[in-house]
Amino acid sequence: MPSKLGIKINELRRQKGLTLEQLAQATDSSKSYMWEIENKEVARPSAEKLERIAAVLGVTAGFLIDASQTQPSQTDKDAAFFRKFEKADEEVKEKLKRILDVLEDEG
Repeated sequence: MPSKLGIKINELRRQKGLTLEQLAQATDSSKSYMWEIENKEVARPSAEKLERIAAVLGVTAGFLIDASQTQPSQTDKDAAFFRKFEKADEEVKEKLKRILDVLEDEG
């Protein structure tokens, strides 16, 4: 029986429309390693690997390892978005800032 971590990763991967191979490639892992994380009873990826998986799935590593949380909170989603924003190049960041300014002015 898969671990709760494995179940979460599997569900989020499917929601994102990713294959096991696509998730493996995006996290610099092998397909068999990702299969083991999703399907083995005991899954213990490294902290670095967990962060990579969380980033691809748009959540936090904290959400993935918290067995009591079944859905990402708004805080988890915000943290994942901000992490993505931080990695964007300056041109993309400036565009997003202008979009936010326009939305703020409309509100």
